[in-house]
Amino acid sequence: MSLIDNVLLAFIGLAGGLAVGSGFVAFLTVLDIIPRLTVITRTQRYIRSYEHALILGAFCATWMDFRGWTVHLSPMGLIPIGLIEGCFIGLLAAALTEVINVLPILAKRIRLQDHVKFLLMAMVFGKVIGSLFQWVLFTVH
Repeated sequence: MSLIDNVLLAFIGLAGGLAVGSGFVAFLTVLDIIPRLTVITRTQRYIRSYEHALILGAFCATWMDFRGWTVHLSPMGLIPIGLIEGCFIGLLAAALTEVINVLPILAKRIRLQDHVKFLLMAMVFGKVIGSLFQWVLFTVH
């Protein structure tokens, strides 16, 4: 590859990373994740720490990916990490649902206003069963 190819490849990679990173930050900003998390946990005075932790985590994960580093943990060591990641994904999904008001609109359309709890539980069980199905059948053990 020539120097021009390398420079062009670096430019495209940086531009793509900037676009994806900006989209992620905009997504988190629109959903108001960090301020909501501080209100729920009553830690508003640490909002800058939350923001710095998110930025530092994204930076470190990107750097580790670029360098090809891996962290070898036992399955028991992965349990807390999985729980924390699950909490974040749940918070993200709840915020997205709240912002676009999916459940109330869906419940009204299918005439289940009085049974929103059951609708929510059906969605949760569907997600869990789908995840287990994917993990059991399509993941190489």
